Formats: sequence, C-alpha cells, structure tokens
Amino acid sequence: MASKLHFFVLLSVLYASIQVSMAGDPDILTDFVPPVLFGPPGGNYFTFSGFRALVGAPFPTTFKILKASMIEFPALEGQSVSYAVLQFPNGTVNPPHTHPRASELLFVLMGSLQVGFVDTTNKLFTQKLQQGDIFVFPKGLVHFQFNSDAKNPALALSAFGSANPGTVKVPSAVFNSTIDDQVLALSFKTDVATIQKIKSGLK
Repeated sequence: MASKLHFFVLLSVLYASIQVSMAGDPDILTDFVPPVLFGPPGGNYFTFSGFRALVGAPFPTTFKILKASMIEFPALEGQSVSYAVLQFPNGTVNPPHTHPRASELLFVLMGSLQVGFVDTTNKLFTQKLQQGDIFVFPKGLVHFQFNSDAKNPALALSAFGSANPGTVKVPSAVFNSTIDDQVLALSFKTDVATIQKIKSGLK
C-alpha cells in the first residue's frame, strides 16, 4: 500500500512539474485583473491608444519599436497576449535577442524582412519575408529581423503569447553587462583589447 502511495505521489509531482514547465503567464481566477487604485474599470481601461502615434507620423530614421505589453497596457495582465510594432528604415536591423516568456508571431505589413532564429542545436532557420507574410519565432530562442532593402522601409506587427514577454538583447546582455573582460575574451577566443573595442562600439 505504501509503495503504491509513494508511486502516486511521485506521479503527481512529475505531472505538476510538467505543467509548470509548460506554463506561460499564470492563469487568473477572474475575468480580468482590475486596476488597484481607481475602482471599477470602464471601457477606457481596456483601450490602448499608444499606437495612434503611428498614424500620419513620418517614418523614423532609425529602427524603432512601439510596444503594447502589460507595462504600457495594464489591462493585459493575465490575458497572455501583447503586441509590438516594429519600424525598419532601409538597411536597419533588430539585433539578435530573445523573449524568455513568449513565442513571437511576426506579420510583415510593408516592405520585406530577412528574419531568422537559432535553435538549441545551433541550427539557423532563416527566411526572406514579403508583405503579407507571417513568421513564428519559438519561445526563448535567439532571433533577429533585418531590412536588407537599401531603399525602402519595412513595417511589421508582432504578437506575443505573454502579456510581458521580456526581451534580452544579446549584444547588450553580453558586452554591456558586468561580465569580466577576461571571461569574454576566453569565451570568444580573442583578447581583452578586442572585447573592450566591441564594448566601446555599443555605447
């Protein structure tokens, strides 16, 4: 009897571990998470107007991201969804980065983009996207987007499977952190002077 009980306890722990590892945003026990300080919400609470800044505005001269995540749009808390608009002037790049809490679905609204991600076996999956194409970046994997067109801008909309997907920018995370220069030099099989030169270029 004890051995059977032990087996079912182990099975329950294993099942719970699997469920936790598969989880994204935590489930909520209400229809939505209301604002704490402002009383019962109205329609304005569920409306985000931040993207109005895009309407009629000139295209930026550098790569720009406009986000609608839980930080900018609190009503998204518990809803496991968020958006970002990505504006790529000609020849600009969204450098390699990851989203640790969400996969990303990118929809090209204008222009074209060279995109790609690297899986855990270091295999690169890349594609040239045209207007109207959609590409998925799996959760947590390093990926990038590049407007290789020398003349025309590109515009894309990204949807995320989390209200707060997070972003870890690989160049900044590696070279603008406090990781010791010697550690980086050994890791990249180069010298400290080269590491310091790279760091100075990222400031």
